[in-house]
Amino acid sequence: MLPAAPDATVGVAICTALREQAARLGLSLGDEPLWAQASFEQTLDRFSQEVSLVAVWRGQARDGSVIFFPDGRIFAEYQVLLPHPQRDDAYVEAVQVWGRAEKLRGDAVIVEYAK
Repeated sequence: MLPAAPDATVGVAICTALREQAARLGLSLGDEPLWAQASFEQTLDRFSQEVSLVAVWRGQARDGSVIFFPDGRIFAEYQVLLPHPQRDDAYVEAVQVWGRAEKLRGDAVIVEYAK
């Protein structure tokens, strides 16, 4: 059974990792996302039948989520929605981090403007 909410230390580390992914591009999310503003729900994977815990941020300037899989993996995504600082033809849609709490990797989701 998954806990109602993960340890706050893990949550803060995930939020920091998301902000760091934006900062790698020269963008700032300010103090977003804030772990204390996340709400939690459990979801059932239709294929594996495993229950995962999901933390979500909704209703603020940006939305995002973190999935805590039963095997300890994490996948988080948070909206950026800002012009790409080095490319005139693209914007940064979101930043993502994944892995396990002790070793998160990440990247940005970059989208080219429609021509």
